[in-house]
Amino acid sequence: MSAKIPRNFRLLEELEKGEKGLGAEACSYGLTDGDDITMSEWNGTILGPPHSVHENRIYSLKLHCGPNYPDVPPTVQFLSKVNLPCVSQLDGKIDPSKLACLAQWRRDYNMETVLLEIRR
Repeated sequence: MSAKIPRNFRLLEELEKGEKGLGAEACSYGLTDGDDITMSEWNGTILGPPHSVHENRIYSLKLHCGPNYPDVPPTVQFLSKVNLPCVSQLDGKIDPSKLACLAQWRRDYNMETVLLEIRR
């Protein structure tokens, strides 16, 4: 059985990866406010996939990592208007039951996992 990494260590690891651009080229993420000691509020950006109706578009999202993250998935909301089956047209929030990585969340998933899944 492996050790369970504490929430803040996990979020610091994700922050470093996001800030240094060590993740996927098609998405980026970071803290909304650098002074947020709880590391709860995040911004995300997704580049539309090539050869699709979303090509050359940039989508902005808001992610919230609650106190039980990474045991519980983050909440995700589009700030940009987008027409996707998993996104509410009223407020841009993603319905977790309609996005596989959120519906079947595992502790080893992270914000990059979510952003890449949305991009697909």
